[in-house]
Amino acid sequence: MKRVHLIISGQVQGVFFRARTKAIADSLGLTGWVRNLRDGSVEAVFEGSDEALEQAVEWCRKGPSRAIVENISKKEGPYTGEFESFKVVYS
Repeated sequence: MKRVHLIISGQVQGVFFRARTKAIADSLGLTGWVRNLRDGSVEAVFEGSDEALEQAVEWCRKGPSRAIVENISKKEGPYTGEFESFKVVYS
């Protein structure tokens, strides 16, 4: 179990990136959150098994069909267990 923090940049807002990320996280049993950032990128924090995290990160490298992912910044960290589910954060 571990934690992954991503910043996904490109054409990633207005293409259902957050909603699809939540669906993927839920299907993989991951917890955490996803949100849009003011600069047009998307930020996500996932916690769960190594295998599920790898699948989520790989999905984020492509995103939904209308997304154009240009870059992903990835930081790994220790599992904290602080989340009960995966949520879309609206800010």
